[in-house]
Formats: sequence, structure tokens, C-alpha cells
Amino acid sequence: MSELKKGARITGTARDALAGELQKKYLKGASIRALAEATGRSYGFVHRVLSEYGVQLRSRGGATRSTKK
Repeated sequence: MSELKKGARITGTARDALAGELQKKYLKGASIRALAEATGRSYGFVHRVLSEYGVQLRSRGGATRSTKK
């Protein structure tokens, strides 16, 4: 995935193409953070694009607490 010019607006067919790339990689297991880093965009931008294009986002990973005593 090519790094995009920081702060440049991405619209129209360029946005559609980027959304398709992000969706494909996200569905193969890439994290939003990894996608943001790979494209040079923010976490919020990637999250928003995935959401706009109807991608079912995974729940947060994070640590889980054990209830065992």
C-alpha cells in the first residue's frame, strides 16, 4: 500500500480504491493501527473510511481479565 500525501484530501475514485485496499487488508487481519501506519493516515481516518464503506469492525482486542481465583 502506498503512503499517501499527509493531509491531502482523498475523494472520488481515489477514496473508493483506498477503501477497497483497506477493507481487503483489514478483513485479512490487519489492525486499523497497522493500516494507518502503512498509509501515513490517522487511526481515525482509517476507522472512518472502513465504517463509511460498511466494513464490520472487530471488537477491541486488549487484555482480558481472568475471573479465576
